[in-house]
Amino acid sequence: MGKRVALVLAGCGVFDGSEIHEASAALVHLSRGGAEVKIFAPNIEQRDVVNHLKGSPTEEKRNVLVESARLARGNIQDLAELKADEFDAVIFPGGFGVAKNLCSWAVDGKNCTVNEHVNSTLQAFHSAKKPIGLCCISPVLAAKVFPGCEVTVGQDKNVDGRFPDAETASAIAELGCKHICKNVNESHVDKANKIVTTCAFMCKAPLHEIFDGIGTMVQEVLKLA
Repeated sequence: MGKRVALVLAGCGVFDGSEIHEASAALVHLSRGGAEVKIFAPNIEQRDVVNHLKGSPTEEKRNVLVESARLARGNIQDLAELKADEFDAVIFPGGFGVAKNLCSWAVDGKNCTVNEHVNSTLQAFHSAKKPIGLCCISPVLAAKVFPGCEVTVGQDKNVDGRFPDAETASAIAELGCKHICKNVNESHVDKANKIVTTCAFMCKAPLHEIFDGIGTMVQEVLKLA
């Protein structure tokens, strides 16, 4: 039987939800790996709604679970219903929705709070020694919840202008975690905590390289599971 994997979304769209290409890449690689996937999202209001054509916020109100259902093709459950004992692993794609809806990193940085159901999900998988996969900005969730863990968001310097958010690595270190520098097509495995991370769109790179990097993360998660 294939591994049972929960995928947690944060909305739909890079600027206020889950990054669509990352979510899709994770699902493709999980499918290729023979995994049985169920998708979840918190049933909460988005912090904001961004017009993705203009890049500016609107006055709209949208629900994270309802918007995530777009990516899940309607087949999705409230994150509050996720039971870690029914799964072998959990994966969080990135996107600003992670930093806005799953936690308050976008506003508060390292002083952020984490959504209660996101926190309890991470804690449950960690306590059960089941792997957690995170990409793009979502490794900050692990950094906040598990002090001392190892994660990557790419590089800690803006190498060749490809890592414009490199200061995130410093914030992770300030939380008492170890940031591991990796290229976009690589992932890092924290074996002690069973946390697998890759930088994805934290790096300005061709889409196929981001796709491949997410593939390494998914493969490592399935190995650990």
